[in-house]
Amino acid sequence: MASDTGLRSVAESVSLDWAAVGAYLAANGHSLDADPPPRQFAGGLANLNYLVSFDGKPAVLRRPPMGELPAGAYDMAREFRILSRLPDALPFIARGLFLCDDPSVIGQRFQIIEYRPGLVIREHMPPDLAHRPEIGARLSQVLLETLVAIHAVDTKAVGLNDLGRPEGFLARGVAGWRKRGLAALEEGTETLHRDVGAWLEANLVPDGKPALLHNDFKLNNIILDPNDFAPRAVVDWDQGTRGDPLFDFATLLSYWVHADDPPAMHDMEQMPAVEACLCPRQDAVAAYARLSGRDMSDFLFHRVLAMYKLSVIFLQLGLRYRTGVTREPRYAPLTGIGTGILEFTHEIAQGRAF
Repeated sequence: MASDTGLRSVAESVSLDWAAVGAYLAANGHSLDADPPPRQFAGGLANLNYLVSFDGKPAVLRRPPMGELPAGAYDMAREFRILSRLPDALPFIARGLFLCDDPSVIGQRFQIIEYRPGLVIREHMPPDLAHRPEIGARLSQVLLETLVAIHAVDTKAVGLNDLGRPEGFLARGVAGWRKRGLAALEEGTETLHRDVGAWLEANLVPDGKPALLHNDFKLNNIILDPNDFAPRAVVDWDQGTRGDPLFDFATLLSYWVHADDPPAMHDMEQMPAVEACLCPRQDAVAAYARLSGRDMSDFLFHRVLAMYKLSVIFLQLGLRYRTGVTREPRYAPLTGIGTGILEFTHEIAQGRAF
């Protein structure tokens, strides 16, 4: 993110009505500078992020994806609330600077966030860092220690104790993701969805003690110091809430791919765990338990729910392509990837994989 290699050219960036943004900011006592022009960050399939000059300093303008959005998704106001308070507890949170709560300006609410340059590891490791076990051990440590620090935040102290609805969090997750899965499934996979959903219903566990959840924590949502890989910023908080922290950890683990995982797990290209030489998933579970002090005896349920959620997210994104909401080629294979992840989820639920 520190260099132009992480940015699209002006011509390749999804265009926004920058004149409307500038006028709205000016009316609210801020400035959007025309030079340098806004440029879109290259990563991500959903929210759109732009490097802008805000009040004379680099900042990030963030808005939801184009087109109709699922209810409750891509919530800029929720994310801004988190980012305006959480930096008081954690040094690796970029502060929210401004929220536009008027969707008429550019078609959706948007926010402006402090810019923190650094190293972002996306689909692949930088060639000079790939396949180096000592770096893999360090990155594994950073991922786990950072997530444990998030889960240890005193939400009351930072004014976030009313965030989300932690009571019934897991049961709502099962019901909600089952419903979304059946709405976005690939034709011919109804039985697979119903089998996994029935397993989740039958194996539902009590909610753990509530904690702050990121809800999409993975390597490409951390901006790293390129020298020692310490976290400079954890980003992408639009799904942030409070609930069972084991589900948040299971979400991270859903991206933690092994070399012998099915092709869909590699094709999703969410976290280059193999290239990065991250520790095995089982070792990550043991390390998280040690660092957090949490009981992991019911973790299989969290693992299956997080994997099912991941499959449904890919199916939802694939549905945008199937229904013509987007024609961006990156979306074309996502339905098949989502179904492949679903098949692997079924194997995990049946005890044939982890």
